[in-house]
Amino acid sequence: MKVEQVVAQLYTVREYCKDAAGLAESAKKIREIGYQAVQVSGVGDIEPAEIASILQGEGLTCCATHESNILEAPDKVAERLHMLSCSYTAVPSPGKRPITSLADVKQFAADMNKSGQILSEAGIALAYHNHHREFRRYEGELMLEVIYGETDPRYLQGEIDTYWVQYGGGDSVEWCERLKGRLPLLHAKDYKIDDENTPTFAEIGYGNLNWQRIAAAAEASGCEWFIVEQDRCDGNPFDSLRMSFEYIRDNLCD
Repeated sequence: MKVEQVVAQLYTVREYCKDAAGLAESAKKIREIGYQAVQVSGVGDIEPAEIASILQGEGLTCCATHESNILEAPDKVAERLHMLSCSYTAVPSPGKRPITSLADVKQFAADMNKSGQILSEAGIALAYHNHHREFRRYEGELMLEVIYGETDPRYLQGEIDTYWVQYGGGDSVEWCERLKGRLPLLHAKDYKIDDENTPTFAEIGYGNLNWQRIAAAAEASGCEWFIVEQDRCDGNPFDSLRMSFEYIRDNLCD
């Protein structure tokens, strides 16, 4: 992995990015840490052109986004990403879509495949971001397996989230290997047990996941962007982003 492939997920600092001024200050801090790219997600209602201008001004690339309206309006998503000079986006979750059966999972996959084809024709690659719910079985079939089995790799790529794979009882190394050639994005999130004996988020290298194995498997599968995200931080999220970046830079980068 190269240091320029290490990305800060703006969702980590979402409370500081509610308006353009906050995003600008956050982008400056992120660039000062050493990140050269971000994933845009969780920011306030800021026009894409303004987001692009802010990031460009700090020397940051928008490598990917999360979008909530991909299934409903893929054409509008493509327009937004073109304004951000970004070629990857992801469905962040099924959202409020009811999924209670194998048929529901297959329909969800079919809808993503359809939107992914539209985005592909516009030069945008669509990925899927998992949580733990995708490790539920329907009629004996694992939801995440169905999603990738029912979709065309040309129209749906992977954005494996290491924390949620672990939380769901899966193996991040295995999933990186299974998605070889189909894994442009990785959500790097560490996993620890807190003082109440409850699983929670940790800075990269400060939890229990084996990052040497995960990073090697992701890289072997063709991962382009290693995206640092921490849903909740014990302290200042910028400090958490710094801790994760420094660990990755010093221990995982070439």
